[in-house]
This record gives sequence, C-alpha cells and structure tokens, in this order.
Amino acid sequence: MYYTYMLRCSDNSIYTGMTNNLSNRLSQHISKGKNAAKYTKSHNVIGLEIAWKTKNKSSACKLEYQIKQLSKKQKECLINGEKLSSFFSGKIDCRKYRKFSIKTL
Repeated sequence: MYYTYMLRCSDNSIYTGMTNNLSNRLSQHISKGKNAAKYTKSHNVIGLEIAWKTKNKSSACKLEYQIKQLSKKQKECLINGEKLSSFFSGKIDCRKYRKFSIKTL
C-alpha cells in the first residue's frame, strides 16, 4: 500500500507528501531527522490531517501532484471532508483512493 497524506504545521500551513509507510514517515517529519522533507524541517509538524491509501506508488504520486496544485482553501475543503472527485474528476481516477483512518496509526 501507498499513502498520500496532508500534515498541518504550526504556522497553519499544509504539507502534502506520499509514502509506503505512513507512521514511519510521520515520525521522520516530526523528528526533523535527515530523512525529513526540507519543508517540514523548517515548519513544525503538529499533526496528520488526512490520508488516502492506494495500491501503487504511481497512483500515490499522481494524487500528491494534484493536491499540490490546489489552493490552501481547496486543501482545507479536502481536510474537512470534501470528496476527491470534487476537485480531480477527469484528472485522476478517484476510485483508486480510499480515505485512510488516522486512528489506525
């Protein structure tokens, strides 16, 4: 499984990324270790907002790219429950993605 995720930072910014190990990647961002993203090294991560799982890396990368093209307001809508198809219909096959329960981390 691969995951595309959105993190909230202490300055209220949103970081979007993808991984095949969500709990490990989140730990890397929070610890600001050598494997953390450049962005999260300079922006304190306060939590995981939302994540989607998919079967392959290609699909996860496509969703990550599409989310990064959105405005902050649109990203907030996704975090607050708006469906992927509201923004990406015709751009990606939204049926390939399942919202991932954060409680399972």
